[in-house]
Amino acid sequence: MVLKKYQPYLAMLFVQILYAGMALFSKASISNGMNPYIFVVYRQAFATLSLAPFAIFLESSKTTLSFTLLVKIFFTSLFGITLSLNLCYISLSYISATFASASTNTIPVITFILALCFGMESICYKQRHGIAKIMGAIVCVGGASMYAFVNGPPIYLESHKKVDYQTSIGTSKGEWIKGSLIMFLANTMWSLWLILQGPIMKEYPAKLRLTTLQCFFSCIQSAIWAISVKRDIAAWKLGFNFNLLSVAYCGVMVTGVSYWLIAWVIDIKGPVFIAIFTPVSLIFTAFFSSIFWKETPHVGSVCGAILLVIGLYGVLWGKQKEAKCKETSQYNGEITNI
Repeated sequence: MVLKKYQPYLAMLFVQILYAGMALFSKASISNGMNPYIFVVYRQAFATLSLAPFAIFLESSKTTLSFTLLVKIFFTSLFGITLSLNLCYISLSYISATFASASTNTIPVITFILALCFGMESICYKQRHGIAKIMGAIVCVGGASMYAFVNGPPIYLESHKKVDYQTSIGTSKGEWIKGSLIMFLANTMWSLWLILQGPIMKEYPAKLRLTTLQCFFSCIQSAIWAISVKRDIAAWKLGFNFNLLSVAYCGVMVTGVSYWLIAWVIDIKGPVFIAIFTPVSLIFTAFFSSIFWKETPHVGSVCGAILLVIGLYGVLWGKQKEAKCKETSQYNGEITNI
């Protein structure tokens, strides 16, 4: 019973570990010369092929997949997955990878604002849990930003030069702003995808089939995108090498498994609960980077990680107290009606 209560938390921590692995595999593969748009196509193809057998044979849905619902799933895949992934790669042409990684920590705030606009979240300013949610989100994003941008002295006795994120990639101020706006748009698309999963799952509760359909549509859409951008047939060649391993991992584990887990948790906890875990991947990425890339952690990064955890705890505590208050009010309402 206790384990069942914490299943959503464990699921999201596992998802963030998968995302940290994705950062390692994707960076290595694309640095090795693989086209990022083609990488997305293969990633979505692997996800579709790995999920399809489970969706067909292990999950049954009594809901009819109407044409209208199919169109909704198609456009949700287009805006939330295809555009989000490809815009993210476009932005990397103008901004540094570090800045791009840090900017994903705006997702909890964007998702929270969108959820408020759609009436999926509420804030009680006069209640402690409402204040905890607001302050926790601010501290969480602030801690993630400090982790990414504030170095400070290294923990280990090694000399590191301070890097200017704009000049390090040789872009102008205009291109930097352009890349930042594109990355912000990519994060907004992902936040919108999180928001739209709830209403769509109410119409089509078969989570595995829904995830498979979205991966399939995203694969087709990304293929059209990649063909229009990269028409060199040789770039599509995928041999038995590290690129194949990277694509398989990102497709099966990240796109397939994590998207299904996210859909499952959204159905239980809502989209904001998913988004607030986004900064946690920074901690796992830093841990794996220190092992595989020999990166030295700095005091600023450690302090940022501590603030991140405090902020995350504040939001989760606020949501837990809010849920208890709603249960209490509903219970009192039922007693009153009796």
